[in-house]
Amino acid sequence: CTLDSEVALRVGGDFFFDPQPGDSPVNLVLIAGGVGINPLFSILLHVADLHGYQEGKGNSHKLGTAKLYYSAKNTSELLFKKNILGLMKAFPGKITCCFHVTQQRSQICQELQPHITGK
Repeated sequence: CTLDSEVALRVGGDFFFDPQPGDSPVNLVLIAGGVGINPLFSILLHVADLHGYQEGKGNSHKLGTAKLYYSAKNTSELLFKKNILGLMKAFPGKITCCFHVTQQRSQICQELQPHITGK
């Protein structure tokens, strides 16, 4: 987003991401805390599937980027972190993530360090 961009937010409830062929591309910003990652992780997997299908077969879906912001007390409470890192490696620049930890007491592993904010 840029200054004065219009964004839509939705908190809780039933939600999904189901782009149709021919839809204009959208950039997703997904924000999760703790176990609230579950539905957003499903959306992230769907985005990865569409990107993979698009690259492999050339479908008519036009996809933007997906950026996940995910917060927890410490890295051990970041669910699906290895899966998320794998998606970022598989789709560089298309799927990104920033983990935020608020009460980390131990050293953060090397693999996560570039993606971690907070203390």
